[in-house]
Amino acid sequence: MIRLSQVSKTYLSGKNSLWALRAIDLEVKSGDFLVIRGPSGSGKSTLLNMLGLLDEPSSGTVTLKGTRVTYEDFDRLAELRSRCISFIFQAFHLNPVLSLEENVMVPLMIRRDISSNEKQRRVEEWIEKTGLTSHRHHRPDELSGGQRQRVAIARAMVGEPQLIIADEPTANLDSHTSRTILALMQELNREKQTAFAFATHDPVLDEFAKRSLLIQDGAFKQGL
Repeated sequence: MIRLSQVSKTYLSGKNSLWALRAIDLEVKSGDFLVIRGPSGSGKSTLLNMLGLLDEPSSGTVTLKGTRVTYEDFDRLAELRSRCISFIFQAFHLNPVLSLEENVMVPLMIRRDISSNEKQRRVEEWIEKTGLTSHRHHRPDELSGGQRQRVAIARAMVGEPQLIIADEPTANLDSHTSRTILALMQELNREKQTAFAFATHDPVLDEFAKRSLLIQDGAFKQGL
């Protein structure tokens, strides 16, 4: 579904170039459940940004569903992301003035291909699945860290994207809730062939992963 071919990324620090990724080759297919591990500064977040079309590589190509991605047209790129890719951020990125229900609805607001009734049905379904029904009218500052993480997960999954990219999605959850949420993701993965790419240090993910990769110094340290 999405392929990185010889993708490298460098950042300028004064007069020096710092390598974040070095000639990465990676393909994420429909139905994948991929866990990416590595120490801090290894390139995990940069790699997720590449998979999510949030950052342009310094060299190499990114191909989405057989078409090479170009980065000149911001609006077209945003539309591609809205239809194909969702994100679960470690920092949540919830809108503080919206209720829980409204935050979950956000990814569906620009989707003209989904009816209003279907949008509401999906929102209610994922609020219930993530155990947040009694908090649906609360705002983020009225929720615990774990509850906010579950809102972020519901928001990512409500659009039924083809790829969900998750940066430490279980970091703020207890082990029981982590397994419950991961089981929901596994169900979506199995039934809808939704692909998942996780960056994590949580060993619980190993119980669910179909593939696990180690990245260090911007390069993979084991085979694909």
